[in-house]
Parts: sequence; structure tokens; C-alpha cells
Amino acid sequence: MSKVKVGIIGTGNISSIYMQNGSKFESMEIVACADLDVDRAKAKAAEYGLRGCSVEELLADPEIQMVINLTIPLAHASVCLQALEAGKHVYVEKPFTVTREEGLQVLELAQRKGLLVGSAPDTFLGGGIQTSIKLIEDNWIGTPIGATAFMVCGGHESWHPAPEFYYHKGGGPMFDMGPYYLTALVALLGPMTRVTGSARISFPERTITSQPKFGQKVKVETPTHIAGVIDFASGPIGTILTSFDVKGNSLLPRIEVYGSEGTLIVPDPNGFGGPISLWRAGAKEWSDIPLTHGYNENARGVGAADMAKAIQTGRKHRANGQLAYHVLEAMHGFHDASDQGKHYVMKSTCEKPAPLPLGLANYTLD
Repeated sequence: MSKVKVGIIGTGNISSIYMQNGSKFESMEIVACADLDVDRAKAKAAEYGLRGCSVEELLADPEIQMVINLTIPLAHASVCLQALEAGKHVYVEKPFTVTREEGLQVLELAQRKGLLVGSAPDTFLGGGIQTSIKLIEDNWIGTPIGATAFMVCGGHESWHPAPEFYYHKGGGPMFDMGPYYLTALVALLGPMTRVTGSARISFPERTITSQPKFGQKVKVETPTHIAGVIDFASGPIGTILTSFDVKGNSLLPRIEVYGSEGTLIVPDPNGFGGPISLWRAGAKEWSDIPLTHGYNENARGVGAADMAKAIQTGRKHRANGQLAYHVLEAMHGFHDASDQGKHYVMKSTCEKPAPLPLGLANYTLD
């Protein structure tokens, strides 16, 4: 079966790992990249043996069946829509889109065109989350009762070369890192039915202390400390805390899942592997659990490769648009609940992604 030919739009920092990993997968081959800055696209293409071109040229290329959209969040929707209008399947970096309205436009156009749409994060396909899913499904902690998720740090202005967008609409800790945590929770426990929470802008202005913009001020336009509660359709109640306002290195766990017969410490969903610990009823200490699945290193692109496999075979893909939109709606729901002082009832749902099978060879999906 021939590989799905893929073009990348957006050649910023994150594009490198997609290009390194992309063509190793059995299901896809990255053949071209494009950017608004065509010279930058050509430089990146030369580095990875691809063809560099303009966005218009890439979208007009009949060889390219699928686009990986790595543009900035504010451009996610417009580029996805352009790719779909050009007859290309499209996989986009997180967040899916900035607004719910844009997300629905993308899903509706894809359905109308008979095309697939997918979205990062794909870290839930790594060995850490996949092993955790297997433990829950094999009843190692009994019936899931609840979960907690924590992502707290001091913000990105101390290290990122251009951190402004993290504090503008579509940014903040919920939209920047929330997709990793919420996608992992849905993969572990299934879809959400309602959310609530409180959110605030703790500091109305941030000062960049990284280079090359040292000393510049950034006006904060989105909440930077969000505490939320989640009701899952399967019964458990979750809590989530995302913050750019915490000083020092927090000692909080990343994700814990609580069951009737035990507790599971799940690895950081910002990575693919990581340690897992289990405390079963009657135990006197934690047990370290070996990973049962592969993709434990930086396997970014595995979600796109899984979608390419779906294009080849007609099966469903795991990091799909319905999952990404469900997470997007929940992130907005936390903000809405805080603004309105009431629960936000989810309007969307999604299927719990199918787990990866055991024993996969490297860079395969089935």
C-alpha cells in the first residue's frame, strides 16, 4: 500500500519534529512544506530533503493528499478550511481552533467534502497513557471514581523567544496545555457531560525576560489561572488546575485516577512515555508499572500517521476532529462557567479513542 503524501504548512519550531518523524511511519510520507515566508519554507525543506514552496503551491499540488497544519493558533481555522476546500485531508496542531464556531465550521466542511480532519495532541497514543488505559480497562483500579490533573508553572515569558501569543486570545494555560490534559482524561475515562470552574487574570501585564524581546511588556487578555471540575459521562468526577501564575517547581502530580480498588498515577501527558505508579487496595506501598506499549520517546506525528492509516483503510482515526472539538468546547466551558457563575453543559460528545494494540512494531499503527 503506497504511503499517503503529506505537505506541512507552517515551518516554525515545532515543524522540525514532525519532519524528523513523519516519513518514518509506514502510512505517510512528508514531501513538501510551505510557509507565508517562502524563504523560510525552502530553508527548512533543504534541511529535511523536502520541497519548499508557497502555501498556494502546496494546496494546488494534486500529489498531496493530506496537510499537517502547524501555523499559529489564530490561523488554525483559516488554514484548515483552505486545505479542505482544496480537497485535502487536514491534521492540525493544538488547539483545534480558537473558537467553537470555527471548530464547527471545520468539522462541517470536512463532513460535506468527505474528508478527514484530525488534531494534536497525540501524546495520548504514547506508551504512558496507553499503558494507563490498559490498566483501567483491565480493572486494576476497579470502577473509576475520579481524577485530578495539574499543569502549573510561572508562564513562558522567561524562556520563550516570542511569548506574546500565550497571553492573547486563544492562549493562556488552558488553551496552551489544557488540550494535553483533557485529551488524556477523555482517552482514559471517556467524554465529558458538563464542566464548571473559576478563572482569573492574576497579572494584567507581563514583562518578557527572555531574548530577543527582553523588557517588553505584554498585555494579558486571557485567564492565566483556571480551576475546573468535570463530570464524565461514565460517572467519575474530575478536577483540573492550569496556571501560568505559580512560582517555583510545583510538586503536584500530573494526573491521578482514583478507582474503587486502587489509585493510578499517570505520566505527564505533555510527553509520550514516563513512569506509572499503582496503589491497589490492601497494598502497603506504590508499585512501579512497566510500560506495555511503544511510542515512549518524542513520537510527535503519530496522530497524523494514524489518520493517514485511516485514509488508506477506511477505519476511524484516534486523534480525530470530534475528540479535538469536544476538548475545545470544554476549555471554553470552564471560562464560560466562571463568567456566568454556573455549570456549562457540554453540547458535543465523542467516542473514547480506541486503544492501540499491543506489540506494534515501531512506526506502525495496526
